[in-house]
Amino acid sequence: MRVGLRIGLGTDVHRLAAGRPMRIAGLDWSDEEVGPEGHSDGDVVLHAICDALFSASGLGDLGSNFGTSEPQWAGAAGHDLLAEALRRVREAGWEVGNVACQLVGNRPRFSARRAEAEAGIRERHGIDVSLTATTTDGLGLTGRGEGLAALATALLVRAG
Repeated sequence: MRVGLRIGLGTDVHRLAAGRPMRIAGLDWSDEEVGPEGHSDGDVVLHAICDALFSASGLGDLGSNFGTSEPQWAGAAGHDLLAEALRRVREAGWEVGNVACQLVGNRPRFSARRAEAEAGIRERHGIDVSLTATTTDGLGLTGRGEGLAALATALLVRAG
């Protein structure tokens, strides 16, 4: 049976470390003193979106597509990973209906730049995206300021 719609869920979590740039949702947050550690840039928002796209399309997950064993993705920008994820998803016969992603953490203060982040993703990748942010009221690694997380859902539509 050929289903015309698919939904995927994506998650990404990174520890925060001194000396790392804070790059979230494709934006630089130069006033932050810490940033996410990772094989690539640690952009939890764009990584979770990639993960959701892979999940919905049946192409695996972020790790199986851009794993740490693949040196070409070391230090890669989240926008580059998203562009490649979209290429693979479209090659598999899917188009993006929309994506929603929520950043979980105490920093950066996201609400003032939410519209800028959404516009940047839409303009660069041609996808409908909505972003939100929340805290965990001091609980867990995000609440203690030790890390950031993001959760994303993607709706894909069979191309053609």
